[in-house]
Amino acid sequence: MLPVRAGRPTPEWSFELAGPKDDPDIRRLLASSPMPGRVSVTFEREPNYFLGCGTMGHTYQVVVVRHRPSGDLAGIGCRAVQSRFINGREENVGYLSQLRVAPGFRGRWLVSHGFRLLRALDADGHVAGYVTTIVEENRVARGLLAARPRPHFPVYRQVDTLWTLALIVRGPQAAPPGPYQVRQGTRAELGAIVAFLRWHGAAKQFFPAYTEADFLDSPLTLGFRVEDFVVAYQDGALVGILGLWDQSAYKQTVVRGYRGLLRWAKPLYNVGAWLARFPALPRPGQPVHAAYASFICVADNTPEVFHALLGHVSRLAAARGYHYLMVGLAASDPLLPVARERPAIAYPSRLYTVCWKEAGDFHERLDRRVPYVEIAAL
Repeated sequence: MLPVRAGRPTPEWSFELAGPKDDPDIRRLLASSPMPGRVSVTFEREPNYFLGCGTMGHTYQVVVVRHRPSGDLAGIGCRAVQSRFINGREENVGYLSQLRVAPGFRGRWLVSHGFRLLRALDADGHVAGYVTTIVEENRVARGLLAARPRPHFPVYRQVDTLWTLALIVRGPQAAPPGPYQVRQGTRAELGAIVAFLRWHGAAKQFFPAYTEADFLDSPLTLGFRVEDFVVAYQDGALVGILGLWDQSAYKQTVVRGYRGLLRWAKPLYNVGAWLARFPALPRPGQPVHAAYASFICVADNTPEVFHALLGHVSRLAAARGYHYLMVGLAASDPLLPVARERPAIAYPSRLYTVCWKEAGDFHERLDRRVPYVEIAAL
């Protein structure tokens, strides 16, 4: 058990790093913690929470908070570390995620104590700063963590808005003619693919610095095969890469409800979807049958290349029976308008840097590069 360096005693609570015995309780907490929005969803981890943790970074630590008198799980938080490009250079960057407090234990200073423990873990010096996201409509979390933080909280500073688009996958369609040769990747191309990702990915802030080993039976890309890459060539030169990553074997997005206009329009939408051969909106309690458009990397951010890649990956997703293709791009990314051309359900979040005041100038030294975070690794 790890000590909590807090100013007040915590006789009711234990704070420790999670282990296999905590798995059932963590999964129940995630299933009972919906994210707010027009479409309320839970991000779940069946059949084992820890299966999906390796996709967040080369190392990770999960903090669990328990109510000593009852033994109930009161909250969790995760710290992961992955190599990313910062100002074009590779360095370790942290990722803070899955900050959850069980409904019956909110308002009891657990977040404060949890941050003290995360600060103690941060003392290992492995990273200069962190990135994280907060759902746009989660005003409570944004107020507590970013707008009105307590003095001992880390500092949250917004970098951009991150748009997650659930692109509606249509039935199989013929590929239109174009100047690019677009096809699925091969194992023989892995070296060239990784070299392309590293060279062109370095032009964006926070782009993961993947290696060839990361795509060869690694927890970092669990469930992704080299053949799931789609590559675009022009005149024999590689000009763009996109991947189709199915994580449903260990991570699920489950719809918990609809609100606002979408709640009332859902029956009408489903009728129209049936006529247009679109998928119907899932019923509450159903998972979203989706795959991720991952490793988005296009030379010079050429919109036409991304359009061709996205079309090919969408057709591949349709052939494999997915209903939605999840695309994540920052508001400032010149590729975002290409994705927005397609019918989609939009889910905005805010992208922040996070660091403790004494940690230095991580945020200040970021240059003006467009940010990119791999949403399949969030």
